Amino acid sequence: MYVNKGGKVKNLLKEGIVVMPGAFNAITAKIIEACGFKAVYVSGAGLANGMAGYPDTGLLAMREVLDQARYIANAVDIPVIADMDTGFGGPENTARAVKEFEMARIAGIHIEDQEFPKKCGHLPGKRLIPPQEMSLKIKSAARARTSPDFLIIARTDARGVKGMKDAIKRASIYLDAGADAIFPEGLETKTEFMSFAKKIKAPLLANMTEFGKTPYITVNEFENMGYKIVICPLTGFRIMLKSVMDAMIELKKSGTQKNLLDKMFTRKELYKLLKYEGY
Repeated sequence: MYVNKGGKVKNLLKEGIVVMPGAFNAITAKIIEACGFKAVYVSGAGLANGMAGYPDTGLLAMREVLDQARYIANAVDIPVIADMDTGFGGPENTARAVKEFEMARIAGIHIEDQEFPKKCGHLPGKRLIPPQEMSLKIKSAARARTSPDFLIIARTDARGVKGMKDAIKRASIYLDAGADAIFPEGLETKTEFMSFAKKIKAPLLANMTEFGKTPYITVNEFENMGYKIVICPLTGFRIMLKSVMDAMIELKKSGTQKNLLDKMFTRKELYKLLKYEGY
């Protein structure tokens, strides 16, 4: 018997803006929870990069993403929202994935309107499927869920392909198709975020990724604009990569990790995070 955590997310959204740092594995999710965040985001890029060493082009199969998302959801008590990229195929594939992710105790998912193979949302050269085709995926997703609390978020990448006008038009179509929230990807200014929020009266998700097209905007600023969710999909992942790189350079240079101990999570800290004594 699965426990749906989508209701937790909807309750959080009523209370105010929700910040969801990204996790690409279960131990990272535990750290996010331990630091007081109320929800976790499973980044498709984080899984592709961190689990398989692939770029963010939709190369992971549904089962690969599902298995990692399940580990993450089972590791924490807070709700988890997962990136389903383009839905792993057509409307039927999207419906199957929604059923599987809901049974895995995921609180909600988002799907995007890019063609497969997709690209990172902040890179040029993206191609979009017609909004009618995306609408079929959203309708299939909405029909497939067993609980109305399971959150279905529609992401549109139209800003970087056809412009803001098309992004706003698509968002309205996706809401009519049954999306619970909208994720406008790759907006480039604070003014664009404000304009989008004025046009689309629905829960909105903002992507605060680093080194992309979006400027750094604070959570408070997003809340004042009316956004309900802010994801930081790769913040921890990028910090980890830099830390590991620096550590390996030092280890190669000195031949010992002695000078790195103060930068490490101790055995005691790790066991506490894992609740080792409970096993």
